[in-house]
Amino acid sequence: MRGSPLFLCVFSVSCWMNLMPTAGDRIFHFGACRVSISMTEIRAGFTAIKANIVSICQAPGDRCCITYQLFTFYVDKVFKHCRTEDSFVNRKISSIANSFLSTRRKLGQCVSREQNNCLCGEESTEKFKQILANYEGLNVTSAAMKSLGELDILLDWMEKSHAVTPACQG
Repeated sequence: MRGSPLFLCVFSVSCWMNLMPTAGDRIFHFGACRVSISMTEIRAGFTAIKANIVSICQAPGDRCCITYQLFTFYVDKVFKHCRTEDSFVNRKISSIANSFLSTRRKLGQCVSREQNNCLCGEESTEKFKQILANYEGLNVTSAAMKSLGELDILLDWMEKSHAVTPACQG
């Protein structure tokens, strides 16, 4: 067994290399488990997905309409089915739902007052239909919790959007 020490050395180096993070990877400790994860790659992928979702709201006229549709979606479909075992979390969900309901009412007044300035374009309409189809393809509770988890995309877009369309002021 002359090759055994060399094999053992190569095998050890190979195992050690598998534990070393590659460029952009970080080692995460989950209890006894150590996992190398490329957070840069994951974040880049998520950013691309997020940009695609946010692209729904590019045209100024679409912003009013799609925002109203998204708030309606969250009020009518998502918040009604978000229940957890934690009463604190449920109260927070209820608080967010009430804020969305109030905002939707205000947007609804704007939409009815400015019908011609608050129309969704064809691309936005199609993307919103895709969102609904994906939502309805899941179990109601799972879909609601998934949508709640993705709420940050909408909130980020709202906070970063500095353009105010005259049709939706008020």
